[in-house]
Amino acid sequence: MNETGSVLRVSGLRKSYGDVPVLHGVDLELSAAAVLGLVGLNGSGKTTTIECILGLQHFQQGEVSVLGFAPDALFRLRGEVVAIFDSPSVPPHLTVRQCLEHARRLCARPLRSCAEVERMLGVEAYSRYRIRQLSLGNRRRVSIAQALLGEPRLILLDEPFNGLDAGGVDQVLALIADLNRASGTSFLLSSHQLPYLEQVCSHIAILHDGRIAASGELAGLLADAGSRVVLESSDPAAAGKLLADDGRIEILEVAPDGRLSLRLGDWRSDELAAHLVRHGVPVCELIRQRASLDGLFRELTAGEAA
Repeated sequence: MNETGSVLRVSGLRKSYGDVPVLHGVDLELSAAAVLGLVGLNGSGKTTTIECILGLQHFQQGEVSVLGFAPDALFRLRGEVVAIFDSPSVPPHLTVRQCLEHARRLCARPLRSCAEVERMLGVEAYSRYRIRQLSLGNRRRVSIAQALLGEPRLILLDEPFNGLDAGGVDQVLALIADLNRASGTSFLLSSHQLPYLEQVCSHIAILHDGRIAASGELAGLLADAGSRVVLESSDPAAAGKLLADDGRIEILEVAPDGRLSLRLGDWRSDELAAHLVRHGVPVCELIRQRASLDGLFRELTAGEAA
């Protein structure tokens, strides 16, 4: 596969548990050297999708290709694909260094030393500690350190920020960005932490009720969301009726306190204010909102937080 191709392609993925459908024709594509964030509410199918990609779950319909291999043939890649799940799987009775030495022996093409990956993940002070003595955040760091002993082309991380303090989150974000930039490593990140994903992801796929509600380059998705403002008026009913009757401005949400969240489209904020005042609707405050992944997600999932 050339460097500009897809490292991961999922087409028409359908999965049911007995008579309960979970995935309804999921399509995903991850290009080489991209960072794709997979986001969704609890129960939306994120972890099931990752498990189907890795061959850990049987699926009823669809196709999955990882670096040109089907899920049941991923063992042939010998470390080019690495997956780390929400609960780090590292032997609790071994020390950090023993875990890394064992993983390095299993690595087909070890690139880094154990000491180097300990420094990269900030666990060098715990080298002689047994895994069971570590916090959840440090166990997660050790599991990521194991993945970096070689040079994987694709890393899948399920909830990579769980259990990490602010410094640990910054460290993992920087590590993802550095590996992506310096080595062209591709990432699939599944997380509820939308602000963190917005910092590091080049692409986003929003999974809702087992279907992809939106996907593409993050910058493009946020640009398509358009300019948004929050309008506060002493007569919110009149403001809402005027804008609804006009039809050129979309009312996204009406808050309990009467504030209206609006998508402006081609309008400017000053034009909207003038339009309202001209029709006798008082304007107390008009606040422009920057388009965000959290806002886009809430819009596509009926206002629910990830």
